[in-house]
Amino acid sequence: MKRLGVDTGGTFTDFVLWDEGQVRVHKVLSTPEAPEKAILQGIRELGLEGEPELAVIHGSTVATNAVLEGRGVRTVYITNHGLGDVLTIGRQARRELYNLQPARVPAPVRPEDCLETGGRLGADGAVVEDLNAEDLDALAARVRARAPQAVAINLLFSWRDDRFERAVEQALSGICFVTRSSGVLAEIREYERGIATWLNAYVGPLMQGYLARLGSTLGDARLTVMQSHGGTLDADQAGRHGVRLLLSGPAGGLRGALHLARASGVTRLLSFDMGGTSTDVALLDGDLRLTGEGRIAGYPVAVPMVDMHTIGAGGGSLAWVDAGGLLQVGPRSAGARPGPACYGLGGREPTVTDANLLLGRLPPDTRLAGGMPVDLAAARAAFEPLAARLNLSLEQAAEGVIRLANEHMAGALREISLARGHDPRQFTLMPFGGAGGLHVCELAESLGMKRALVPVHGGVLSALGMLVAPRGRELSRTLNLPLGEASDRAVQMELDALAAKGREALALEGVSEPSVHQSVDLRYAGQSATLNLPWTGLLGVERAFHRAHEARFGHALDLPVELVNVRVGLSAPVPALDLSGPTAADTAGPRGEVSVHGIGSPVPVYDRDTLPAGQRIDGPALITEAVSTTWIAPGWSCEVDEAGNLGLKCEV
Repeated sequence: MKRLGVDTGGTFTDFVLWDEGQVRVHKVLSTPEAPEKAILQGIRELGLEGEPELAVIHGSTVATNAVLEGRGVRTVYITNHGLGDVLTIGRQARRELYNLQPARVPAPVRPEDCLETGGRLGADGAVVEDLNAEDLDALAARVRARAPQAVAINLLFSWRDDRFERAVEQALSGICFVTRSSGVLAEIREYERGIATWLNAYVGPLMQGYLARLGSTLGDARLTVMQSHGGTLDADQAGRHGVRLLLSGPAGGLRGALHLARASGVTRLLSFDMGGTSTDVALLDGDLRLTGEGRIAGYPVAVPMVDMHTIGAGGGSLAWVDAGGLLQVGPRSAGARPGPACYGLGGREPTVTDANLLLGRLPPDTRLAGGMPVDLAAARAAFEPLAARLNLSLEQAAEGVIRLANEHMAGALREISLARGHDPRQFTLMPFGGAGGLHVCELAESLGMKRALVPVHGGVLSALGMLVAPRGRELSRTLNLPLGEASDRAVQMELDALAAKGREALALEGVSEPSVHQSVDLRYAGQSATLNLPWTGLLGVERAFHRAHEARFGHALDLPVELVNVRVGLSAPVPALDLSGPTAADTAGPRGEVSVHGIGSPVPVYDRDTLPAGQRIDGPALITEAVSTTWIAPGWSCEVDEAGNLGLKCEV
């Protein structure tokens, strides 16, 4: 069966096709108003329309964009009496600590759409307020009167006993899209659980509609969707789990990065995915790191997702001068249309991509998606007003834009490494995304890093990652008890119950023997934050917790330890994907030379597809491929390894 990975980005939609051991890559401009249009265009251009033996693995931005742009569906939020304001009040944490007149933050759900009901439990699971048939009928009538498109149910202590949530769900069945917190996130903290449930309802009907439209146009092709934790899910189930798709595309990139790094024998990575609109940075130490403390559009997203940090700096980020006369880059982007000025689609504002073209780091014969040439004259015209405003030459202004964009990305990489106690010099820097290879050397130097790895097909790595993503599930449940009151047998029973639930779900997708990873969240008594550790039994996990706490925070405490959550991750075997490069014995010469600003002599340009394993190239040099370009700066060398990746090394 042919496998097609599809990643929908803010500027481009990327495709990687695996067909009988051969890889084909393709890009088309995204169509944000209807993402399926770009996908279908790419499938047609790849000659796959009507292909019966096709499996499509998709990283979708529909849920993400709906939340970022506030375009989700009208949702009714149902909770217990007296708790209708929980989502509005939140944690009362100020976004601007010293601003005495902060801007009002809109409530996630309008007050008139927050409905209160009975069915309240105490912390011990005892019934505080019952819920009878009359209450349910009255609640259903109130919901029908508001005619929402979705309902989110979040009752107190439903993680302990969800009978009342299930009763409400059944009473509202058939009215609209209904989701309950015990099915979304069966964990403690009613605010975070409520936000996750609301987000799931807010984007659920949109995801269902989008996937239904896409699935119908794909015909007999099998469609699966990447989840935020790096595992895939059948499309017919994905619409029910929209909150788990918010980092769908970036998770694919990290899956691809991990796969290609392992092929080169590298296990410790700092990665940055530089696309057209934003840059995602992450730290990988042997495997994907998951977090339950992610945020999107200011909201906490407590479902498991890849641990990454995102900033508004990409190839399409706009350069501008603020009121104080200082140069700024981002967070606004030129997007897919008109895109950077050099796309020749009508863009008139300068971007990072235009700056790279002006400096010669992007060769003037570069072809973008669909064979579109770059327009150097348009890039110069876009930079002229900016350079005049700064009283600089065009090249000086472009250099400033690159330096500032690099500093934004370096700051994000420090946030994900140094701020968490990791020395970046002990890691290898991996760039990907269409623009990543142009910035890798300068970023490595700013972090004191001596090694980098530019992956094969790095410009479409998120789409490639879809092809090596296993079907998987991440399940959790709160226990919230002192570790001293737990027993190995009781905890193992809870973990086994979650594993059985995950196996049952994966069996419906044809997965018979998934691997199972069991872990627990621990904290000291009185703390709110937890640390996640592999489950090794009570004695072993307690010792590991003290060591982990000291490593993370610099100290361990002589306090009782609490077991908060149990977690189980299930994963099918990773699909095979061999991307070895050419095996030619002879080295390849440059296909030409270009002038690069700041370099005294012409810079050779190599075609990456012709480079055999073992070939070494000393900087300065440019290495081009269909979907990206790599700038090997002076003082750096590059060697092609057996996996087809470019191993970069700082020689100074």
